[in-house]
Amino acid sequence: MSIKDKVAIVGMGCSKFGERWDCGISDLIIESAYEAFEDAHVKPEDIQAVFFSEGNQPNGGTGATPVADTLKLSGIPMMRNESFCTSGHVALIQAAMAIASGEYDVVMAIGVEKLKDTGYGGLGVGRGWNPVYEARRTGPGSFAMIASRYFAKYGLSPEEGKRLIAKIAVKNHHNGMLSPKAHFHKELTVDDVMKAPIIAYPLGLFDCCGNSDGSACAILTRADMAAKYTDKPIYIKGYGMAVDSTLSQSRPNFEWTGFDALKDSSRQAYKMAGITNPREQIDLAEVHDCFTCTEMIIYEDFGFSQPGHAAEDIESGFFERDGGLPVNVDGGLKCFGHPVGASGIRMTYEIFKQLQGRVDNPARQIKDCKIGLSHTFGGSPQVSAVLIAGNELG
Repeated sequence: MSIKDKVAIVGMGCSKFGERWDCGISDLIIESAYEAFEDAHVKPEDIQAVFFSEGNQPNGGTGATPVADTLKLSGIPMMRNESFCTSGHVALIQAAMAIASGEYDVVMAIGVEKLKDTGYGGLGVGRGWNPVYEARRTGPGSFAMIASRYFAKYGLSPEEGKRLIAKIAVKNHHNGMLSPKAHFHKELTVDDVMKAPIIAYPLGLFDCCGNSDGSACAILTRADMAAKYTDKPIYIKGYGMAVDSTLSQSRPNFEWTGFDALKDSSRQAYKMAGITNPREQIDLAEVHDCFTCTEMIIYEDFGFSQPGHAAEDIESGFFERDGGLPVNVDGGLKCFGHPVGASGIRMTYEIFKQLQGRVDNPARQIKDCKIGLSHTFGGSPQVSAVLIAGNELG
């Protein structure tokens, strides 16, 4: 069953991202939830179900009680998921399905993460999940292999390849400078990226996203009820999610230049949304740029660029703010930040505000956008989730 145009997002909120030593998880939840309540003109008691995402719950086993305790909600279903970096998107998809099923009229999807207090370094060190398939690598180490293999396959020298992905970091930091809630506000040059300390060759410090604290929230309702809550509802056009059954890199003939989960999740979303030419039909996208090379392969796996031709589009500025398909116009994970459980909802927050024409800095507004895509990618990596939204019915 397609849920295209059956569900609307009528309010969203997002905390300031960054090293939030000034607050705890409850403070972050309040920041995003009450912005969403105000945006949708609802009260906490109007919420009929909550779908909660937190990717690195430090104490374990507490379910969705951080939301219940903070917002003083009780007597309603509240479900938590932990799906690596896609957790926020999973919460949104669960919320949309709950509305489309007819069981609920108004639900909340909310994600939060307080990585800085845990001392989490983001490197993924330690023993892997499967002692047969995996001797544990670091996150940067895994994605560095993607970059190196891509350069070799498509005839780029290490210097040429490194300079190419540096332009993605420069783009995203420039966009993040215009985003008041972004973690980092620092312009970069290609030389800055090239000269930065190496984390896992060829990825340097500025090729890697930072660890952040943050929260984001969405209020969803039936499309036919949306006008009750806002004059500018945003309709869910399609979604897709794919999880590879085994560690991708352990499969025969795995080439490190693309992922089945990326291709499958985007195709599912395109089919539901009626997208046949994503390069032309999507007006802006927020994609999972945990590392600069990740954004580059997503261009190709999502059909934004032809295989092996992302370099041409990067060089031409196709994915910049004034290009044919602006990508990560708020700075992306690279600059806005990546509190794991909140990221998928935060990326959708940007799409929501852009499609409404109500971004927090008019200088960031993309003109005449009608269809937007948000995306997260996580695991080993082996799980990908996509959501497509639009500001018109039909």
